[in-house]
Amino acid sequence: MKISILDQSPISSGKTAEDALEASVKLAQFGEQYGYTRYWIAEHHDISGLACSAPEVMLGYIGARTNTIRIGSGAVLLPNYKPYKVAETHNLLATLFEGRIDIGIGRSPGGSAEASLALSDNFLQQMSKYPESVKELLRFINQDFPSDHLFSKITASPQPRESPQPWILGTSTKSALLAAECGTGYAYAHFMRNHGTSIVEGYRDNFRKNGKLARPNIIIAVSVICAETTEKAEKLALSQFLWAILSSKGEKMIKIPSIEETEQYTFSEKEEEMIHKMKRKMIIGNPREVNQQLHALQALYGADEMMILTITHQYEDRLRSYQLIAEELSKNK
Repeated sequence: MKISILDQSPISSGKTAEDALEASVKLAQFGEQYGYTRYWIAEHHDISGLACSAPEVMLGYIGARTNTIRIGSGAVLLPNYKPYKVAETHNLLATLFEGRIDIGIGRSPGGSAEASLALSDNFLQQMSKYPESVKELLRFINQDFPSDHLFSKITASPQPRESPQPWILGTSTKSALLAAECGTGYAYAHFMRNHGTSIVEGYRDNFRKNGKLARPNIIIAVSVICAETTEKAEKLALSQFLWAILSSKGEKMIKIPSIEETEQYTFSEKEEEMIHKMKRKMIIGNPREVNQQLHALQALYGADEMMILTITHQYEDRLRSYQLIAEELSKNK
């Protein structure tokens, strides 16, 4: 089973955005050391607990400090930008880091409505045009506009020897069918919506070979916390749960709480129910339990690859989680 990393670059309490971004670099290096296939970093805006608003900048920084692991955006939020600029940016990265660049494409705003307005005056219009924008981006990457098209006369410079590998990310039937129509890989965010087997099946059934991809390629992104014991993993997960709960209340300047902060907080009955729902989308446990559940989820979706998102207060606990997972999976090879 291939495993990869999804990083939201979380900022822990007592830490700064600079700390979080440096921890992201270490995570990519760590993933390379332990045999992870790819590392993707997400785009978020106006969210105080997440540090990365510009994946393309971080990818240049991370690419220069790694050697072999594939790196990419997970995702670049296309309605915020013109496809031509996105193609140029990722072609530049692919020129610098040959054979290592993925371009994950998403349609969500990635932040508040005000942030979306600040990024693009016509965000809602761009959302409605998202399928057309995706196809335009892919044509710029593949340099295959019809000869009579206005954009056939321009190039998304520089032209790399190996183009960025495109992926469409999502949690809906629309995103799955768009990926199938365009012949790209599809990454399903199980950590956001854990009932997606029919969506992924729709992608597989309707896949057309329109691009360079010979067959459907499926990544399932799942939230995982692994520790030496189940009890420790459950304890570490409380930081993510409390952060999500406080963020849902609209509280500003919320960072990932420490274990001590979670122990001082009294969860209401409603919040306990929220935690129960969040757990249904996650894998939490010791290495053996996590290994079993990852394989079960892979089989359920028929996935080619599992992409793991891990958020803990201590960055060392996050690295340890990824290490334990990789070591446990290697026992079964």
